[in-house]
Amino acid sequence: MNSHLPLISVIVPAYNTAAFLTEAIHSIQQQCYDQLEIIVIDDGSTDETWEIAKKFNNILRYVYQENQGPAVARNTGLKLAEGEIIAFLDADDLWPENKLSSQLAYFNQEPSLEIVMGRVQYLLRENTTAGEVKFKEFAQPSIGVNLGAGLFKKSVFDKLGYFDPSLRQSEDVDLFMRIREAGISMATIEAVTLYYRIHGDNITRDRTEQKTLFLKALKKSLDRRRQMEGIAATLPNLVHIDQTKSDN
Repeated sequence: MNSHLPLISVIVPAYNTAAFLTEAIHSIQQQCYDQLEIIVIDDGSTDETWEIAKKFNNILRYVYQENQGPAVARNTGLKLAEGEIIAFLDADDLWPENKLSSQLAYFNQEPSLEIVMGRVQYLLRENTTAGEVKFKEFAQPSIGVNLGAGLFKKSVFDKLGYFDPSLRQSEDVDLFMRIREAGISMATIEAVTLYYRIHGDNITRDRTEQKTLFLKALKKSLDRRRQMEGIAATLPNLVHIDQTKSDN
């Protein structure tokens, strides 16, 4: 192991994702990065998530908690994380092989950066005639608010605190609004750094609740800025899109 490499803590919230967890963990392993701490937070699963996770007990830490939503699951992982850098991967998503190398290169080039984001490639589930489940690429890679596409220095959470446990969705939107309000240095690169798998059990497929909580996260940001400035101050443009590099 190379002790000069920063330890990266990968937090994997899981809720009834036994069908996907093995592939998610394999996608972390294929990064070929020695200094990894994988923490699986089982948020009250009733399927075989535990049985899948225990097959990897030599490479990850598994924690079970009563179902409280992804924000609380991620907070549990953050409290346990020992890494200088934090990464997230939902148990039903995947990382491309070059995710960590692509993003760590930017931290090395720009030490002042605290967050490096990438693009998200959406994958749509399809059932084959043989009864197999496969995923195919859907639309072009895009920039979005998705935690799995980023790498975060631990200092981000030291400054901002953790995820809002009252938000069972859009907790990531709330975090990114707080990041922008705080003026934390963030870059977005061209490389795809997350494969987001769309299937029938995605939590965000409840569109009514998603819209409600998305608006709640935005309103919380407006309220914070009004309290500080008297009016809702304009957010700084923190995202730099680097057009000169691509690892795709």
